[in-house]
Formats: sequence, C-alpha cells, structure tokens
Amino acid sequence: MKKLSLALIFFAVFSCGKNKIEVDTIVKNANIYTVNATFDRATSFAINEGKFVEIANAAALESKYEAAKVIDAKGQTIVPGLIDAHCHFYNLGLGQQRVDLMGTKSFDDVVKRVIEFQNKKKTNFIIGRGWDQNDWEEKEFPTKALLDKLYPNTPVALTRVDGHAMLCNQSALDMAKITTKTNAFGGEIVTKKGKLTGILIDNPMELVEAIFPEPTRQQQIEALLEAQKICTDLGLTTVSDAGLDKQVIELIDSLQQSKTLNMRVYGMISNKKENLDYYLPKGKIKTERLNIQSVKVYADGALGSRGAAMKAPYSDKHNHFGAMVIGPKDYEALAQRISNSEYQMNTHAIGDSANRFVLKTYDKVLKGMKDRRWRVEHAQVITDNDFVYFKNENIIPSIQPTHATSDMYWAEDRVGATRVKGAYAFKTLLNKSGKVALGTDFPVEQVNPFLTFYAAVARKDLKGYPEGGFQKNEGLSREETLKGMTIWAAYSNFEDQEKGSIDVGKFADFIILDKDIMKVSENEIPTIKVLETYINGVAQ
Repeated sequence: MKKLSLALIFFAVFSCGKNKIEVDTIVKNANIYTVNATFDRATSFAINEGKFVEIANAAALESKYEAAKVIDAKGQTIVPGLIDAHCHFYNLGLGQQRVDLMGTKSFDDVVKRVIEFQNKKKTNFIIGRGWDQNDWEEKEFPTKALLDKLYPNTPVALTRVDGHAMLCNQSALDMAKITTKTNAFGGEIVTKKGKLTGILIDNPMELVEAIFPEPTRQQQIEALLEAQKICTDLGLTTVSDAGLDKQVIELIDSLQQSKTLNMRVYGMISNKKENLDYYLPKGKIKTERLNIQSVKVYADGALGSRGAAMKAPYSDKHNHFGAMVIGPKDYEALAQRISNSEYQMNTHAIGDSANRFVLKTYDKVLKGMKDRRWRVEHAQVITDNDFVYFKNENIIPSIQPTHATSDMYWAEDRVGATRVKGAYAFKTLLNKSGKVALGTDFPVEQVNPFLTFYAAVARKDLKGYPEGGFQKNEGLSREETLKGMTIWAAYSNFEDQEKGSIDVGKFADFIILDKDIMKVSENEIPTIKVLETYINGVAQ
C-alpha cells in the first residue's frame, strides 16, 4: 500500500511537470510598473516568442509555466522599454563620425575641437555640429574669419545645436555657390557691411548640405549600429526618427531583417518630392521593428537662432519676426495631399505664429476624420488661447522636456515675459490634449531619457537651477511623464496595441533600473542607470 502511494505521488508530480506550458522566460521578484490602463504594479511576468504571455506573482507563474530561463530581478524596478517620440537616430550615429561641438563654452573652444578633429581625421570636408552661442560669454553669432585663415582650401560647415543655423568658411560657401545675392527664402544669409559672415539660417543651409560628401554604405551601417548601442544602453527600445530618406529607410529595414539592427524604428519620411511620390501611393510600411507611415514637415526655424516664426517681433531683435520655411499655400496643399493618404503629418512648429498656422490647417483639413493622430512637433511657443486646438482628438503635441531647461536662460529674452508663459507649457498641453508624446530631439539634446524625465518633473537643470523649477506649474507628474515616454509615445506612433506597456500580447520590451524612478528623490532621477535592456525578451 505504501509503495502504491509513493508511485501515485511520483506520477502526479511527473504529470504536473509535463503539463506545464513551456515559455522562454519568467522574470520574478521585481518592482514592475506595468503602465497598463490602470497603471497597475506587478512582481513577475512570463515571456514567450518575444511577447508577454502573463503578468502575475512568481508562484502562480512557476506553477503554470516551465521556463527555459528564470530571471530573479531581486526587487529591482522594471518599466516598459522607453520610446523616444522625437529624435534623430541616424544623425546621432553620423555625428560620431563628425566634429562634436556639444558643450563648447566659446568660439575658441569650437575652433580648438575642429583643429583636434582635423589633425586626427584629415578629412576633405570638415563637418561638425553642436555649438550654441547662447552658452558663450559672447552670445553673438560667430563669423568665418578664423576658419578662413585656418582652412582656406578645405570646406568647413559647423551646424548649431538645434540644426537651424550653420557657420561655413568661404571655401564651403564657394562650393555651394552662395553669395550675398543668393535667394534666402525661408531663412537668412547673414551679412555684415555687405559681406558674408558665414552664418546661414534654415533653408539656405540646404545648399551646403547638398555638397556634403555622401557617407559610404559601410559608414551608414556603422552609424546606425553606434546609435543603437548608445540608445539601448540608456533604455530606449523604440526611436521615432524625425526625418529619413528612402535609401536610409531601406538600409534600416535590411539590417533589421538580417537581425543586425534590433532597435525598433518609427520613421518619419523627410518632406521631399521623391519620398512623397514613392511612399504616399505605396501606403504605410509595417514590420515588427519598422513603421513608416508619417511625414516630417518643417513649418519654421528655431527660437535659439531667432528663426522661429512669431506673431510679433522678437523682444531682443526688433522688427524681426523669424520666418516660415514653407509657403502657406504649399503647406496647405501638402496637408491636403497627406490627408488623402494613410500617412500621418508631423510638423515642426516653434514660434506662436507657426503653431497657430499649423493648428488651424490641421483643424481644417482633418474635419470629419477619425483617428489621424497628426502631431505638432515641439509646440514650443503658443499664445492667444491657441492651446484650444489641441482639444481636437486628431492632434497630438509631441514635446521635448529638456528643451525647456536648456532654453530657460534666454527664452524670456527672445519672447518677453508675457509670451514665455505660453512656452514649454507641457501641463497645459496635456490638459487640453489628454496625451503628450515625450522625446529628446537628440542629438540637439543629450540622448539620456532620464534627463527627459527629470526635466519634465523637476523643470530644473542638472545644477538644480532654478530652485523652484522653471515655470513649475507646467511640470508633469511622474506617472504622466512615464506614460509620455511609453504608452502615449506608442499611441502617437499608432503602436499602442503592441508596445508601451507591460500587457499580455505586447512585445516584451522592458528595462531593469538600479533605482525606483517613481520614488527616488528628484535630484537622483538623472543618476538612474539601466541595468539591462530587453527587446522581444532578449537582452541587448
């Protein structure tokens, strides 16, 4: 009888093991913020074939599933993989092959970095990016005089941090055939006493960019892989690249299909005739890792270079209004064309005049349509109650919190005390729209998404300035910020049914953090480190 009982117990245990469902991974003992519809907390989840199959406690999962791998998180915090809703992923990679001018404190510092780069690389065309005259003691635009002396026969093109102004030497201007008589529609060719200073603002920059040496295919691949390493190390699992051409999109797709590039990319096609003519009739392109169904359009320039289109003159440059970089009729025709396709329209709008024009156009063109999710990228300065347009469910604000803490030192000088109250107004935008998609705009700002989180919540720079936060009433809560970097960003990409939260059936994209981002003190947020980044349940 005793032997029979033992046999039955053995059979029962053996049968239970055999009847368990096989899965790839169980993650247990974690502090999980699921960011699901009710912002639930959890401790464990199971993954199979790259997707979440169940969220429960460890005992329940281990009794039901047989896992090839079990990860004990030992109480560490897990959140969904972070999504950067507006960045320049490919350009970040290319930037690793060019002069890095981020953080320069003077024009002398810029020149020093150019010399060091050229002595090492010995390129035929010196290209750099990242300077910001607002960070210098001398806050005026630099001139080309010193670069002309140093490099009389080598073209030099150094783009401002925001990508809306460029300093060129005479060699580059000559190659681009730019003179004082060149048409500067949609921007400015800055002169002094009738002579070129070397500064180009907005559209004229394209004449120089057109003569940049084309990167080789191998350089492009290296750029994408370098950008991926930087991003995944910081917890990004999806990037929304704001402006890509067909050749780069096809390269990304090829690398993803060959499993060389794991990063998920939401690509906005650049507003060029060849891109529009190819993609709009073709319809959206969607794989597990690539999503092409939007057009990136520029309405105006940037505030830092005074290229943003304003309703009234700049407070620090009278009779200067900035400029639209696209004609109103051309913009309206483009909006109509995109509305007749499957594609989303994502428009860069900084100044209050540009924002009003974009919002009115969206509101008019999308009337009677459902679920278009057209985005206003930056939505940076809004006045005269134009926020009301964001009540339209077809319109989404796509904003970058670190712009507020980078620009706060000079923003009021540009627009004055009254208009600045409608600038970087993240809480107001959220209250009107119900959702905000958050990004960084890297490499204009640093890639680190925890700086985005900190800027949104604390409204301070890394030195803790200002003490009470810059227009703190426009800050976001931690829950709102995490949603903006996950589920709301996914929504803005038409991807909220497949990512953005830890939910059954969604891609197993998640990150493990060394601190609880929802509970640590504000000043600790920028120091948070990513212990591991998972895409499709696989560590990167």
